[in-house]
Amino acid sequence: MKRKLMAAIGVATLAVGATACGTDDNGNGGSGSGGNTDSITVWLMDGSAPDAWIEELNAAFEEEHGVSVNVETQEWNGIQEKITTALSEDGTVDVLEIGNTQTVGFAGTGGLADLGEFEGEAWNATMLESATVDDTLYALPWYGANRVVVYDKGIWEEAGAEVPTTREEWIEALELIEENTDAEPIYLPGQSYYVMGGFVADEGGAFAVQEGEEWAGALNTPEAEAGMEFYARLQEFSNSPTDNDEASPQQSTEVVPQGDVASWIGLGWEVGGAIAAIEEQGDEADFGYFPVPGKTADQLGHVFLGGSNLAVSERAGDQDLAKEWLRMATSQEWAQKFVDENNGGVVPNRTDVTASPEEDTFAAAMVQSAEVGYLPPLTTGWANVEVVPNPIKDLMTKVLNGEDYTAAAEEADAEITTRINRD
Repeated sequence: MKRKLMAAIGVATLAVGATACGTDDNGNGGSGSGGNTDSITVWLMDGSAPDAWIEELNAAFEEEHGVSVNVETQEWNGIQEKITTALSEDGTVDVLEIGNTQTVGFAGTGGLADLGEFEGEAWNATMLESATVDDTLYALPWYGANRVVVYDKGIWEEAGAEVPTTREEWIEALELIEENTDAEPIYLPGQSYYVMGGFVADEGGAFAVQEGEEWAGALNTPEAEAGMEFYARLQEFSNSPTDNDEASPQQSTEVVPQGDVASWIGLGWEVGGAIAAIEEQGDEADFGYFPVPGKTADQLGHVFLGGSNLAVSERAGDQDLAKEWLRMATSQEWAQKFVDENNGGVVPNRTDVTASPEEDTFAAAMVQSAEVGYLPPLTTGWANVEVVPNPIKDLMTKVLNGEDYTAAAEEADAEITTRINRD
């Protein structure tokens, strides 16, 4: 039976604290020994959870169940291969954090335990869909995150620019900055394709569409072309090359701190990195934040909604205890504590949990945008599209360099269609 992914939200990139509690002797993860009658092993990604939350949660779990919890911190780089290996072995890991788009792939290999007993909880509906394959629940939502516009308050004040509520007001603000200051109005790499995808979604388009049992690239459409056209309008205000993305160089630590950048589009962990880098130079960051504007004032722009799920290994050393830890960690009580520890800076996994961030913060802008999050194509083959060379990134560079959109889109769609239907 063809696997059906109900939804996929994506790998979260919001760092919300450093995880150090209960690591192995090396302090950086390692293979671990899995669960047994005395302990369970939990893999969490670096920066995913505040120390205080982990420590308090594990103390409560250990008191209730009489077993210790060994938390091993993992790095995102290379995690796909590491999890694949762990899920093929007995007792390596009991509970593990996985990016939302990874869930369907790991479930398809038989590596994740059925979590049907958790159905019916007050889960965030969109996040829950990312963990459901063939109507079976293989993971539980943990948190979500999305991008917002970060701006330098001093530069915007100097330019006489105001926070925009529409796309056109956004362009007008960038024009004022260009005319009245020496700053780069916006740093926008040529290949930030998830940012561009939000503009495509604003127009009602998508990277790919499902046609029966197959998928097809959908960039050669009026909607996708309109989204790319607006991206190009923004990119004209940037000094960035057209053939790089936000990670090469890292925009938050290698670009923003090095010059007068009036604004950029980023995630929470990037803001933290930028502030730290600026302070290391002896300066002080003065950032403001606003959601990506939409075409009209009554509709914010779409943003890619990232996130992480928590799952239980099918070959866990103690699957029952693993599920009990999962039950506690994702409960209303502990989910609310998780949001509170992060100062409201994550999208909650449950409808009975509230995020109330302080005004004029990244978190406040992010939570506003969460309601208009968009998703990548909902299939395991999407991972094949994102590998190098990414055809969407290639299209963006070609168009920004003046090549014909239709010809570039036809070529990209052919490659997307081939890759996305590949197992």
